[in-house]
Amino acid sequence: MTEYSDEYKPLRIILVGYMGAGKTTVGRALSKALNIPFYDLDWYIESRMRKTVKQIFDEKGENGFRLIEQSMLHEVAEFENVIISCGGGTPCFFDNMEYMNGQAETVYLKAETDVLYKHLLMGKSIRPLLLNKTPDEVNLFIRKQLEHREPFYAKAKHVLDVSLMDSYDKIQISVTHLLELLKLEASESQKLNS
Repeated sequence: MTEYSDEYKPLRIILVGYMGAGKTTVGRALSKALNIPFYDLDWYIESRMRKTVKQIFDEKGENGFRLIEQSMLHEVAEFENVIISCGGGTPCFFDNMEYMNGQAETVYLKAETDVLYKHLLMGKSIRPLLLNKTPDEVNLFIRKQLEHREPFYAKAKHVLDVSLMDSYDKIQISVTHLLELLKLEASESQKLNS
């Protein structure tokens, strides 16, 4: 029989923050640096449910989606040695933020409204919440929603300012800062390649 040390604790890192903050970008880069798997919670939901988030929203409404999201969060947050990025609303429902803090090192990727707006304009994915809005309406929407969500995000154990992630080098700098914040080192293979 194998004995496990009481000291062993799996590494779980959960990234929270507003859409456009760079959770997926940072998550992927951090995954590469630490050589552990990365999961985007929305993608995980889509693969498990075999439907897009938009389809789930359309069929079950926001409450139905949030219940599925909570269930999938509990599932993926049980994985060992994993990095997870959550949807922008995930921390704001049920006891999700408290649960994440109990399971993992949580990191709030924080950026100002203007930065989020620029990131969303540069982004390749279509954000249903922003469709058919003028630039001024998008800016106002982000500002109002961020004001509501900030208290939930602020419960994360760590905060990383991601206002300057507009190039590959700056993303790498953010990942280096995050590793320092979490008191972690990049994997040996990553160090050899850099």
